[in-house]
Amino acid sequence: MTTSAQSSARSGSGDDTGAATLDKAARENFPVAPGFLPAAWRDDLMAVYGFARLVDDAGDGDLEDPAGTARILGVPTPSEQSDETTFRLGLLDGLERDLDRAFEAALKPGSPTAEAPRHPLLQALVPLVDRHAVTPEPFRRLIEANRVDQVTTRYPTFESLINYCTLSADPVGRLVLALADVATLERIERSDAICSALQVIEHLQDVAEDHARGRIYLPAEDMARFGVSEDDLGQPTAGPKVRELVAFEAARARTLLDHGAPLVGTVRGRLRLLLAGFTAGGYAALAAIEAAGHDVLAQQPKPDKRRLALKAAAIFAKGR
Repeated sequence: MTTSAQSSARSGSGDDTGAATLDKAARENFPVAPGFLPAAWRDDLMAVYGFARLVDDAGDGDLEDPAGTARILGVPTPSEQSDETTFRLGLLDGLERDLDRAFEAALKPGSPTAEAPRHPLLQALVPLVDRHAVTPEPFRRLIEANRVDQVTTRYPTFESLINYCTLSADPVGRLVLALADVATLERIERSDAICSALQVIEHLQDVAEDHARGRIYLPAEDMARFGVSEDDLGQPTAGPKVRELVAFEAARARTLLDHGAPLVGTVRGRLRLLLAGFTAGGYAALAAIEAAGHDVLAQQPKPDKRRLALKAAAIFAKGR
């Protein structure tokens, strides 16, 4: 199903970066904008996803066309930069300037100083900002998380990793609540727990990939506790110590999910089903990690879609 955000991404530029980025939604652990939602709501969720995915791809070096994206944003291309890190930081700066354009275009329509955002996925944010009481802060946090990724590749403690999640994951949940106009302090706190859990789980699924990129999101103090070295994470399969460490971190993520899951019971209707799907995605991914014997190095554990659907139905019914 093609949303208007996807159509905009495909028609907004000769470059297909926007469409390629949105197409990655199908690979996520949970449905990003399921068909049971109204079209306008799906567009809003895809706009948020498109921005978050674009920022992550810029920070990770996973853009379909890095030079094309740089030209769209008006920043130096890879060949014009001294190194990859400088290029990525320049892209992130360019995206933040384009974010400013999106908010100005939405909040000051017709202003002679207002400039339309340049990237098609930032253009998709303009109607969202116009319709909802959202601020630039959560979007800026997502950009900042990727700036952190350029200079921070290790986390000493679980607390430091969760602090990173407040930038990289929690803003998305807060935006979902804001779009539904149901944000309260209690719901935000529950949402943060779910989002942080989902981020930790994703890091567990991606241990091998992250290690290949020179990043380790497993807390250093926990690696020392279980006797796991960095070289152990580069092996084709996980040894007993790595598996024990992964099981330990998975249990921590499950505790966070369990704390956040009652958020589902505080809302009704299609929002309740959406949040049940997000939460179930985390539980299903944990089940996949467990089914793999906590060996996240041999292959990336992926949640079973049938298990995810059943878990989502159970969470929807129980409200947690």
